[in-house]
Amino acid sequence: MIMAEYSMGDAINQFLQKSRLKNPIQSLQIEEVWKALMGNTISKYTDSIKINGTTLYISTSVAPLKQELLYQKDKIKERINEAFEGNVVIEEVIIK
Repeated sequence: MIMAEYSMGDAINQFLQKSRLKNPIQSLQIEEVWKALMGNTISKYTDSIKINGTTLYISTSVAPLKQELLYQKDKIKERINEAFEGNVVIEEVIIK
């Protein structure tokens, strides 16, 4: 019997993909991912960012930023999903 070799990261990712814990963990990671993808300036002016199910909620009180984020909703969804190793984590983006 040959046992497949997995890295610890691969094993954890496989577990999370089959686990109910996946979304809560991704919800915790989203702020870090957002800062890494969008940079310090946009991150600083984002009041809140949350994942609920497969919907990403972004809140900002800065009108020009809100307008830019509205135009970039599809790109944001694509970049967030890429950051989560290509898994479809986000299906919809709502800007408030």
